[in-house]
Amino acid sequence: MRIAVAKYRIGAPRDFAEFADKQAQWLAEARAGGAQVAVLPEYLSLELGATFGAATQGDLHASLVATQAYRGAWLELFGLLARELRLHVVAGSFLLDPGHGRYRNRCYAFAPDGGRVWQDKLQLTGFEKRAGVIEAGDELKAFALGPTRAGIAVCYDIEFPLPVRAQCEAGARLLLAPSCTDTEAGATRVRVGCLARALENRCFVAQAVTAGDAAWSPALDVNTGEAAVYAPMDVGLPADGVLAQTRGGQRWAYADLDFAALDASRERAQVANDRDWPGQHAPAIARARVQAWEPRG
Repeated sequence: MRIAVAKYRIGAPRDFAEFADKQAQWLAEARAGGAQVAVLPEYLSLELGATFGAATQGDLHASLVATQAYRGAWLELFGLLARELRLHVVAGSFLLDPGHGRYRNRCYAFAPDGGRVWQDKLQLTGFEKRAGVIEAGDELKAFALGPTRAGIAVCYDIEFPLPVRAQCEAGARLLLAPSCTDTEAGATRVRVGCLARALENRCFVAQAVTAGDAAWSPALDVNTGEAAVYAPMDVGLPADGVLAQTRGGQRWAYADLDFAALDASRERAQVANDRDWPGQHAPAIARARVQAWEPRG
């Protein structure tokens, strides 16, 4: 499977048609590069905030309310592009109101046969909590993706080992991580989270990022980081865990994922954290005991 991860430069589309043309151009480029799966970044729907007036653009809550009108067109657009390009599309995330005035950071994935699945972000960042109108998801999923099984971990979620472990125990061998970070520290945290989850679970992790500045948006104002595809650091795999990564103005990073080789590598691995994971549950080490200093004897 060839996968492409986007370093997506945030723009300011004048209307939905301009946004749709941009998505078509980006995804056609990924397909021309041989990708069978393309991953776009978190908060992609917030770029549509630029289609409204300045007062709405500069108010996160107002822009979330306004962009709900685009949800049907969003689903139709990415479903159509997935079918036309014969491409699995992970369409970043859409901030969705399920019907009670609060918003879920929902990542949709679209298949070439017209199917779609979604995963809500489970853990809220400080920014999302302070916004006061975004809520966490409450369901964890794994799903078929071509010849393998995958899971989605939206940005901050990739920094938490247990939900990702549950996805991998459900058969996921590929974690899709759309992200958006506005500081070098944030970009580092997500990158380290991706590397750690790849190491722990002997799986591939594909991270897309936002890029550029969007002064008009309180959520997309500054963007940092590089898109990358990660693997466990072991025999036959990259020593630094990086299969592919964008550089500078590069828009896509591509990696060829061999799942059979990944599974086979466990047998000759120097360490196999996924195989040795149960060792953490030994009763004697389930809890740390506070040890008093022994007197000098």
